[in-house]
Amino acid sequence: MTEALIKSNHLSLERLAAAFESLLSDSGRVRIAQGPDAEVASLVVEPTTVAELGEIVRKCESDSLALVPLAGGNTLRQIRRHPAIVGVSLSRMDRIVNYEPHDMTVVAQAGITLGKLNQAMAEYRQHLPLDPPHPEKVTLGSLVACAKAGPLRLSEGRVRDLLIGIEFIGHQGRAVRAGGRVVKNVAGYDLMKVMTGSYGTLGIITETVFKVRPVPEKWELLLAPFENASDAFEAADGLYQQLPLLHLEVLSPVVSSQISGTRKSLVVAAIGGNDAEVEYQRGLARDRLKGALSTLTDVAAFETYVRLRDVEFEDAAIEAQIAVLPAKLASCLNALQCEYVAYAGSGVARLFAREVKDAKQALELVSEWRAKARASGGHLRVVSLAKELRSAGIAMFDTVNEGAMKLMAELKRRFDPAGIFNPGCFIGGL
Repeated sequence: MTEALIKSNHLSLERLAAAFESLLSDSGRVRIAQGPDAEVASLVVEPTTVAELGEIVRKCESDSLALVPLAGGNTLRQIRRHPAIVGVSLSRMDRIVNYEPHDMTVVAQAGITLGKLNQAMAEYRQHLPLDPPHPEKVTLGSLVACAKAGPLRLSEGRVRDLLIGIEFIGHQGRAVRAGGRVVKNVAGYDLMKVMTGSYGTLGIITETVFKVRPVPEKWELLLAPFENASDAFEAADGLYQQLPLLHLEVLSPVVSSQISGTRKSLVVAAIGGNDAEVEYQRGLARDRLKGALSTLTDVAAFETYVRLRDVEFEDAAIEAQIAVLPAKLASCLNALQCEYVAYAGSGVARLFAREVKDAKQALELVSEWRAKARASGGHLRVVSLAKELRSAGIAMFDTVNEGAMKLMAELKRRFDPAGIFNPGCFIGGL
């Protein structure tokens, strides 16, 4: 039973679905992929336990079937050139296993969404302060596997900074645990960092343990428009040096028009704390910006933050994420012809190209972006491409040096000797 046989219709998907159905404790949890899922996998299996997922992995290994994790599917729809045979959805593994508000830790299955998790902790005014776009659609498994983050990365860090324990199903369907359920532990190898950003190529994440944080007692958004990007970045740097900001962005004019209705370069800064802390920080910011500042509170602040967090362009031909030395972010973006959300202080920005004529121009543009990123000590990852541009053969990930490539290839071989876990979806086609 091989992928080649299935692709040539020697074995129907219906028969394969029946074979996977026999591994599960009840029926109705295997289906032929439809809609967006069909761009990622041909068959979708929904286990409810770690044991069932282990059986699925063992069958895929014995039959040489590629296995991919399904969440929202947005990331894999961009990376995968062809659908895999089997997709695993953890939508039925979405429980909060243990939440200790006094210890500020939470254990949750990988199928729960970030939005649902934060709703459950709202009673204690705590949250997991990782805020990628549309958290109501982002599962904890995809959050870790794709190393997703948003504006709060400046003050709260990234996935690797908050993840303290993990469970995943790996080779031979074995459950592997690393880390623990307490903040200070030295249990096992630091597999949390290995799995973070692995895009499902080393195993299927089933459970996560995170440190959580208190929601600020009070917070406000400060907005300051500027006629040009250089002045905006200079002002943002001044705020970053002087204030303990929750997040800090510089927006290009078109992005700014979506967020605030102002078609200028825009600095967005969030301050938080108790009443005295917020008042003090607001005063320093006004002195620094000399009156070119508006303040949003309550509902207006939250709605603007959500627009900033979730910003996207339906007509964007290319979206990418650039990461460079923070001191070089401004000069790098000023040299690029694109719209952007720059996470000032972090050295990271989301880039959008809206008018791209054809695949050739897309390849040239991404090559130019990558050259600029490397010259600034960083790298660039393509996040999405319009369907008509995917024939250009644009790599989603940057290349790396030979030594790093050998190390990653060996890691893949050790973790996935059968080569079934989301093959071809990492750097260098791993």
